[in-house]
Amino acid sequence: MTADELWAALAHDPRDPAYAGLRASDQDREVVRSLLTTAYADGRLDRAEFDERSESVTSARTLGELPPIVADLVAPGSASGSGAVVRPPSTDLVAQATRKYDADRREALAGFLVPSVICLVIWSVVMFGGFFWPAFVILGTGVNLVQTLVRRQDIVDQHVRRLEKKRDKELDRRRGEDDADRRDDGDDEA
Repeated sequence: MTADELWAALAHDPRDPAYAGLRASDQDREVVRSLLTTAYADGRLDRAEFDERSESVTSARTLGELPPIVADLVAPGSASGSGAVVRPPSTDLVAQATRKYDADRREALAGFLVPSVICLVIWSVVMFGGFFWPAFVILGTGVNLVQTLVRRQDIVDQHVRRLEKKRDKELDRRRGEDDADRRDDGDDEA
């Protein structure tokens, strides 16, 4: 069983920082207990370790406490191109990406208005009625504004992908720190 399949059985993926602080339900604990039972039956856990982990599942208060209990019993999620379960982006990431797009849109609008207005003022003061050269500035800066407005969903999706990569790197870093802490705790006990 892959980690993606396991956590898909829960209402929320506990690896997602947005859900890690939520209280774990009895159903969430039962999913993890079922995995522990299977691992014990397969001989991947001895009785003492099974009892210890089962007790940890029972005492887990939040979803974020569940993944470390079974981290060494599930295969990491497979690559998304090979039929793997792909997690939809969390609503928090989509909201952040939409806010980032809104900032991009404001920046594109300012990048259009500021130079265009400056050029129009200069043209109207210096050579009103002559060749309308500010049109080149207006067209040049208008292209970026139009692209930003037309490609809204593409830009939001691009920001979501970037935020997901950032979130996944942070989760990997935290897992590495947790693994190091567990190894250090094991060394202290020995």
